[in-house]
Amino acid sequence: MTVVAYALAVVLNLFILFIGARFLLSPFPAAAGYGIPATQDRAYLEIKGLRDATFGIVGLTLLAFAGAHAAAWFMLAVAVAPLGDTVIVLRHGGRKAVAFGIHFATAVVVLISAGLLFAV
Repeated sequence: MTVVAYALAVVLNLFILFIGARFLLSPFPAAAGYGIPATQDRAYLEIKGLRDATFGIVGLTLLAFAGAHAAAWFMLAVAVAPLGDTVIVLRHGGRKAVAFGIHFATAVVVLISAGLLFAV
């Protein structure tokens, strides 16, 4: 179970780091993938990119240097972000399939990852 816990946490952190980089490098297509297409201000999209990249870096750092328990608390805390993303997509006219199929599902997987890390 330890390998699965760490592997899932690493994959999730690498994935959010990738999403952050995508928002920094190609913000408008990334916004469309998020569920709410953007037509103007690139700065807010880059803010999201920096937030996501930071989450990935912090998560990987905790896994590498602080261990499973600290990483589990981090994963538990950052599950708020995809839950919030679910609400944001729904409130701004995004598709329910994206809100629940991407953002809410991500929150569930992040919470599962936290649970596995707590069990290590």
